[in-house]
Amino acid sequence: MSDAATPQVQSTEAELIAIRREKLAKLRELGVDPYGARYETSHSPAGLRESFAEGLQVKVAGRITGLRDMGRSIFFHIGDVHGTIQGYLNTKGLDETQLAIWRCLDRGDWIGIEGETFLTKTGEPTVKVERFTVLSKALRPMPDKFHGLADRETKYRKRHLDLMGNADSAALFVTRSLMLAEIRRFLQERGFLEVETPMLQDVAGGAAARPFETHHNALGMPLTLRIAPELFLKRLLVGGFTKIFELNRNFRNEGISRRHNPEFTMLEAYWAFSDFEEMANLVEEMTCHLAEKFCGGLKIEHKDEEGNVTRTIDLTRPWRRANYHDLIKGVAGDDFFDITPAQRRAKCEELGVQLSDAMEDYEVIQQVFEKKVEEHTFDPCFVTRVASELIPLAKVTPGGRTVEVYELIINGQEISPGYSELNDPDVQKQRLEHQAGGEEEQKVDYDFIETLEHGMPPAGGIGIGIDRLVMMLTGAPTIRDVVLFPLLKRKDS
Repeated sequence: MSDAATPQVQSTEAELIAIRREKLAKLRELGVDPYGARYETSHSPAGLRESFAEGLQVKVAGRITGLRDMGRSIFFHIGDVHGTIQGYLNTKGLDETQLAIWRCLDRGDWIGIEGETFLTKTGEPTVKVERFTVLSKALRPMPDKFHGLADRETKYRKRHLDLMGNADSAALFVTRSLMLAEIRRFLQERGFLEVETPMLQDVAGGAAARPFETHHNALGMPLTLRIAPELFLKRLLVGGFTKIFELNRNFRNEGISRRHNPEFTMLEAYWAFSDFEEMANLVEEMTCHLAEKFCGGLKIEHKDEEGNVTRTIDLTRPWRRANYHDLIKGVAGDDFFDITPAQRRAKCEELGVQLSDAMEDYEVIQQVFEKKVEEHTFDPCFVTRVASELIPLAKVTPGGRTVEVYELIINGQEISPGYSELNDPDVQKQRLEHQAGGEEEQKVDYDFIETLEHGMPPAGGIGIGIDRLVMMLTGAPTIRDVVLFPLLKRKDS
């Protein structure tokens, strides 16, 4: 009996595995290789459904995801992450050996089927099976057919089970992959070249973050996993590349939350002779293009775990652009930048913004922005003219108090920063040394400063957190839902 049938008493997983192992042995007795070989197909399950026509002779392969054995007539579904197709088997057409082989199959097994297509009385696209081939016998059962994986931690630890049992999750990851391909196509059509820069670096630069540290034995030197590719990409601008991007992984040895994973996918792009405003236009156009192509439009619904809509994000263009200081004044008062630093701290206490004693005044201001502006901004907003202390790699505006940047906020989090890139080597050296706070030899990439002395063209640059972008566009509540294998704390053995 297939474990797709409903037993009177719930079997334990160990009992189900034992039954499947008996079927495995039986297949071998019948002269069948339970783990198959190359199988030529004419269609994928989803591809056949999409281009379905009756009377086609087809060969399709997939995992058995559903099975209704009614004795003489057997209906089943096979599929993969892209979708499924129904198969129909009449046991009258099988000889004794073929029937015995079929009785060894269960939900979760991979098979190939060959036959003619037809529509059932209910209009279901179906393959009438003339021949089938065992491709892989699954020894462990699939997740529950109707409820999938109820435990979220198991969903993240055993993504293969999530993909088997949750069509929405499988569709999300297919969409993510297609979005990445579309981002590449979008940029390449506009003249950008894709490049690759080092993951292992001797100085972690391009962002203020704690790196993962390692050691190269042959060279006898410490290295870090990169926190950003920025400094190497700017070396390429100096070398003569004028439109480049990199779509790859960054690593930061910091906290884990629903918006943070220690390794994450980042897009960085640089455009010589451009600036932060032109880069903002590029990001706005690209994001709306992705939404229209993959999400059905510019209104993105976000739902809770019960499927209730919690908010709708409106990506309709043009997107709002607002001054950093004006936004903070809107929540902290028009006089917030006129009072003393001590008075600002007192104001933060009134606002319920938590501070640490070690925070400098610009960090206090930024904390107000993050807690009272950013976390409450859901529709797109380009926040411009940010404090110069926060971003040492951006060009300073006339007057020197702010930098030519945007920070794109959507759904209460930063999705993308963009700069008019600083290309003055003397100013860059001064600002990086100030950021290093007395640890210049460890934290300042002086080789990068030397590179700038060869002349970097004025340029605009962007970074986009791809995981956060996919979260926003798909309505996913946590970064773990859009990363195939998020980092989790090891279970106690």
